[in-house]
Amino acid sequence: MGREHSEPRPDGPYADQARADRVRVDPVGAGRAQVGQVRTGPVRATPGPRITAVAHEAGAAVKGAGLLTRVERALGTGTAVYFPGDGWIRLTLPLHDGGPAPVTVEVLADTTRVPHGIAYLLPGGGLNFTADYFTPDGHDGGGLAHHLRRQGLLIVGVTPREDAAGGAADVTADRGLAAHRRDLAGVVAALDTVLRLPYQYAGHSAGAALALDAASHDPSPRLRRVLVLDTTGPYVGDPAARAARTRDVYADLVAHGTYASDPGLAALVARAVTDPHSPSPVPWPPDPELRFTNAGLAHFALIRTADLPGEANWIHRRGHAAGEYVFGATPAEDRFALTHTPLATWHAATAALGSGLVPTALMRDLAAIWAGDEATYRIAWDRIRAEVVWVNAEWGRGDESRGADLIRACGNARVTFTTVPGLGHADVVWSPTAPNEVWPLLRP
Repeated sequence: MGREHSEPRPDGPYADQARADRVRVDPVGAGRAQVGQVRTGPVRATPGPRITAVAHEAGAAVKGAGLLTRVERALGTGTAVYFPGDGWIRLTLPLHDGGPAPVTVEVLADTTRVPHGIAYLLPGGGLNFTADYFTPDGHDGGGLAHHLRRQGLLIVGVTPREDAAGGAADVTADRGLAAHRRDLAGVVAALDTVLRLPYQYAGHSAGAALALDAASHDPSPRLRRVLVLDTTGPYVGDPAARAARTRDVYADLVAHGTYASDPGLAALVARAVTDPHSPSPVPWPPDPELRFTNAGLAHFALIRTADLPGEANWIHRRGHAAGEYVFGATPAEDRFALTHTPLATWHAATAALGSGLVPTALMRDLAAIWAGDEATYRIAWDRIRAEVVWVNAEWGRGDESRGADLIRACGNARVTFTTVPGLGHADVVWSPTAPNEVWPLLRP
């Protein structure tokens, strides 16, 4: 990163202080790790003796809010919610633009130093910023968002509109990858105007495909890197033919008015946690007259995702999570365990979801990319000029490097591709081992 961003500047991102009419701090009764909640509204005076213990923390949070109020002004819509933590502050801002559901921007800023760059974090299909990148369970230092913040980056999570949808009727036929890219570009352009910092796109799963697509349409010299976590470029041979069939199914669904679906992951995991031993409605493979237990079904779905029915589950080498599932004499005697990411983390992440909906048009476009069908959707691999760091999981999308190879073949030598052994699709973000096993691969 350039030296001009390594020191505070008179015109830098902390030049503006928090506006008193925009910030309310209520630190009373909070501990060091949670100062309180900061929301839009008037300042509320708090008696001095009651805030002595947290005065330093509140002061730091207001300093961080100076940066976030600049972000809020640049984006210009929605009701802002500020939440300060220990050395950081978070802004949540839905961007209401008259559509059925807003894009939601989540900004995480360090309160002790000026950022030297920005990381735009793009969640996977059906997920949001909080679920994918802010789930702290299992990590001593929090999720990937905090990991990148500690590297001196301002974190900007961009959650797509479908997360805020009230139902499938709020998701339209045009919510394909291009629509997601245009929403992201609007956020980036607004913040680039006021912050003028180097930035990178970072995505997981469908969010990683969005990161690559956005990079192919972004000529800014301030775009420095693209971080890709467990996604797939074009296949060849039989997998490409299978992807083409998957594309056709989703295209037909769009044509007949089915614009979104809910994979049901949140409910699946919740039942496994709250009522693990009761029978599920799903037949048990060794004897279809019997039913999985709720806990058994959730573990089977996470570990052996590729064995499930569904048009796109085959895209995984094995599953969402690494683990072991062994059938017993009855469903109650099945033996199963997750290797890395505990079920409690899955529960925390999925409980943070909004609608959980995945747009059908988005799945059509992703399948077209897998099939190499550039007539339906094309990522311009030749226009990706930023550094690309691509990290896949062995049991997630696997050792499928063709997307990275295409970028490199088009003349971009700054491309690395790594497959991390033993991990499932979501383990790259939620496993307690990810901070040591996966995330160091993302460093410059």
